[in-house]
Amino acid sequence: RVTRVPLASREIAGVLNLRGRIVTVIDMRARLGLPKNDDGKPPMAVGVDLRGESYGLLIDQIGEVLRLPDESREENPVNLDPRMAKLAGGVHRLDGQLMVVLDVDRVLELSPEMMAA
Repeated sequence: RVTRVPLASREIAGVLNLRGRIVTVIDMRARLGLPKNDDGKPPMAVGVDLRGESYGLLIDQIGEVLRLPDESREENPVNLDPRMAKLAGGVHRLDGQLMVVLDVDRVLELSPEMMAA
């Protein structure tokens, strides 16, 4: 169960207790500047540990899990939406489509004001 944190930015969905650890929950739709999902499905959470801190990233769904070689990663295209580009670490070409790779370090670069709450 996610507990809302008073005065936290809209990107911080709250915190939860996961096996005794306090986990900061990030709303990825808010982080990417996207509107709330109104399809009625509850979001999923992906756990991430970074620099000794635990985070849960709220997402709509999980597709395939892929292992892709670093050599096939390309720079962000110039026409990538700026909201996405600031958090992207490149793209991979997959069957005629581009898969944007999120840079977890950038995603979790939360401003001091956000974390102060």
